[in-house]
Amino acid sequence: MTNSPPPYPGQPHPYGPVPPPKPPGWFRRLSPGGRTGVILGGVLSVFLLCCSGLAVVGSFGDAPQQQSGRRAVADENVPTAAAPIVVPSTPAETTPAPPAPTTASPTPSPTPVVTTRTETSTQKIGYAERTVKDSSLAEGKRVVRTRGVAGVRTLTYEVTLTDGVPTGRRLVKSVVTRQPVTQVVAVGTRRPSSSGSSGCDPNYSPCVPIASDVDCAGGSGNGPAYVSGPVRVIGRDIYDLDRDGDGIACD
Repeated sequence: MTNSPPPYPGQPHPYGPVPPPKPPGWFRRLSPGGRTGVILGGVLSVFLLCCSGLAVVGSFGDAPQQQSGRRAVADENVPTAAAPIVVPSTPAETTPAPPAPTTASPTPSPTPVVTTRTETSTQKIGYAERTVKDSSLAEGKRVVRTRGVAGVRTLTYEVTLTDGVPTGRRLVKSVVTRQPVTQVVAVGTRRPSSSGSSGCDPNYSPCVPIASDVDCAGGSGNGPAYVSGPVRVIGRDIYDLDRDGDGIACD
């Protein structure tokens, strides 16, 4: 049917709208040489499929025969089982069990003996020193008026002994049994008179020079002034020349 124009212009076609023509397929769009190649390729593919199918069927047919041959060879290689050898059994020797070891009971350790005892010891207490000024002494001279005496402290300890060996010590008492005695030292403050070293000290007769210190000539003193005796002490023995206290110095 051709797409003829309607019999009357402006009116619809009596058979309805005509569809557009279909485009040609891929095979028709090929050139003549291409179509020939496609046909030959299809024929070759069918031939190869037939040959491969025959080869597969033949391999399945030969498989049972090969397996039966392999089984026969394997059966020939299997050795025949030998008859078992019976060995007469001998009665086993019975070994007596060793006696159970005896465990010695531990010896109880002796109980330690703990005792205590008292010990005492003494300790020195140092004495203090006090200085006093003395105008009767030459300036700078020091004379011990009261000698110091160290005190004593008594310490009491409780000693613990274990089996006779000291294992502990504890102080239980500390008592001062003798008080220390303070040492008193007199320090002279008297300056020499304007007459200088030629002046005489009024505490002695005959003349004893006034100086920072005077010692007996020929003695162990270190001066700086010396006097030859005998010299009578008429006042205070500020230079400590009368060592024996009989009133006569440097005798």
